[in-house]
Parts: sequence; structure tokens; C-alpha cells
Amino acid sequence: MTLEILQNYWWVIVSVLGGILVFMLFVQGGQSMLLNAPEADWTQMIVNSIGRKWELTFTTLVTFGGAAFAAFPLFYSTSFGGAYWLWMLILLSFVVQAVSYEYRNKKGNLYGRRIYDIFLFFNGFAGCILLGVAVGMFFFGGAFTIDRAAMLNASAPVVSTWAPTHGFEAIFCWKNLLLGLAVFFLARCLAALYLINSVRAGEKFNKWMIKNLWSSTILFLICFLAFMAVLLTSEGYTVVFSNSVATEVEPTPFKYWHNLIGSPSILILFLLGVANVLLGILRTLFARNYTQGIWFAGIGTFFTVVALFWMAGFCQTPFLPSTNDPNASLTIYNASSSKFTLETMTYVSILVPFVVGYIWYVWKKIDSHKITDADVH
Repeated sequence: MTLEILQNYWWVIVSVLGGILVFMLFVQGGQSMLLNAPEADWTQMIVNSIGRKWELTFTTLVTFGGAAFAAFPLFYSTSFGGAYWLWMLILLSFVVQAVSYEYRNKKGNLYGRRIYDIFLFFNGFAGCILLGVAVGMFFFGGAFTIDRAAMLNASAPVVSTWAPTHGFEAIFCWKNLLLGLAVFFLARCLAALYLINSVRAGEKFNKWMIKNLWSSTILFLICFLAFMAVLLTSEGYTVVFSNSVATEVEPTPFKYWHNLIGSPSILILFLLGVANVLLGILRTLFARNYTQGIWFAGIGTFFTVVALFWMAGFCQTPFLPSTNDPNASLTIYNASSSKFTLETMTYVSILVPFVVGYIWYVWKKIDSHKITDADVH
């Protein structure tokens, strides 16, 4: 396999893991409902239900980060090492999540369940939005520069340099926040669909979930459509090749619109994804006692996220544009590992189906028991 094939292959792997991760954020969506549950028993049932899946989300997040680090180390060092305030906040939200599930029901808990519910809400709210902001930088860029010659400087071998704000500026970019809010409300939609499927608490609980689904769907559609409108009308960059070598990037009006309509695979995947998300939501809203919407919406979420990743990284597009120096933008060509490393990793990538299989097996095993009132009494 050529280096270019390997680079494309590993961007597909990263995209697949990103799609699974966003789907699994229904756990965070469920956590965001804990503080306004009308009944205490419902809070416990939500925790009992989504608490059986939180490790799967964390496993997928770690696998996604590991794949990005191994396949595209310059991206990993630039984003994770440069925009560290953004990533530290994401990490903090997931640390408090793990602590909360561990200690929330411990005997002798000095703080009470409420404080841990607040921590879980923080992870559900901030974790989703900040992950959306991080992905938003794939399209709208980050404030960094690249100096490859610095590798030869033994006293300061720092290749990438970020703005002094180190990621805070990305959090306050309204374009990134649009995607972050869309991810958050999508996570709440998926959580409502999942809880309708996994909890048997009576008609009153289901009506509350439907109410949450209505409000989250409306807000999700507003944020997602606004994000797509901004994205498809934004200027992007196109990598210019000379003798099969990427030499520079040039500004391209409506870049992501051209990526979407110019690639049948991206367009079909995106449309299938959006259609399945809407099908899962609308059937649940309008078909009485329908409980399988999570599967349509989950598959649709996966397809849509993969399509967005492909829009960001394929079609000669920098997947992390630099707002300080466009020619320093990262692409799958200049940010990847060596051919030898990618070839070796390709053999390791056979483990990805095992990760998917692990999620499926654990999901099926756990969901064979539905949560009922008896589980909290």
C-alpha cells in the first residue's frame, strides 16, 4: 500500500471512532436530565440505566485519542499539546464523571447524591459542548503555527506554537459553539430515545421523556441547521500539489459545500445519516409505544459524523486549518506518521472490529434486563 492509501485509511478509522463516540454521548445526554427529574426514583432509574454504559463512552474516547496520536502525531501534539485548556476541561469533565459513578451510592458518602448528580450534569453539559468545540476546529481552525525546522533545535524542539490563550479562544468562537450545542442537544435526543427503550417506569415517565425529546429535537435542529448553513457557506482551504507533493494551501470559497456535493460517498452518507436520525426521532414522537427509535437515530448519528469527518479531511482539505498561518494547516498528508508506522498500525487496526464487537456484546448483555421501579426499591 502506498503512503497516501494508508493516510486515507487511517482517517477513515479515526472517523469511524469519532462516529461511535458521538453516538455513545447519549450517556452524557442522560446525565444532563438528572437535575430536573420530577421524581427522585426517576433520577435513580436514569443513573441505573445510563450508568451501565458510561465505561463504553470512555473506552471509545480513549481509543479515538490513541488512534489520532498514532496515525497523526503532529495533529495530536498540536491540538492536544497546544489547545490544552480546552482538552484539560474535557478531561476534567470525564474525570468527575468517573468519580461520581464510583462514589455516588457508596455507604458513608459525606456529600450526598446531589453533589455527584451535579458533577454528572457538568460532564453531560460541558463534555458534549467542549467535544463539539474541539471538532469545530476541524472546520474553522485553530490559532497555531508550525515550524518543522525547530525539531533541529536541541534546546527548544517545539514544532507547533499555539496562541497564548491555548484553546480558550476556540471555546468562545460562536461557530464552534454552534456545533457544540448541536452535539449537546443531539445527545439529549439520543438519551431520551435510549431511556424510552431501556426503562420500564410507566406511562408518566415515557411522557416526560417525550417532552424532553420534543424540546431537545427543536433546539438540536436549530443549532445543527445553523451550523450547516455557516459551514457550507464558509471559505475553506484546498491543498495544492506539485509533483504529487503537497506544497501549499489556497483559500476556496464554499469549500465544504463543494466537498459535500462533489463526493457521492460523502453526500450519500450524510443524507442517510440525517434521514435516519429524523426517522428515529419522529417515529418515537408520533408512533404510540414505539421504543426502537434509538437504533435508527444511533445509526444515523454515526453516518452523519463520519460524513462530517470526511468533509473535513478528504477532498484535499486541511482537517485542522491554522487561523494564524494558513500554510501551517494540518492535512492527512503532512500530519501523519511514517509509512512504516502506518503499515504496522494497519495490522493493529484489526482490533477496531473487536472494539465494536465489545460494545455490541456488553450492550446486549446489559440491556437484556430493563430498568424498572423494583431496581430502586
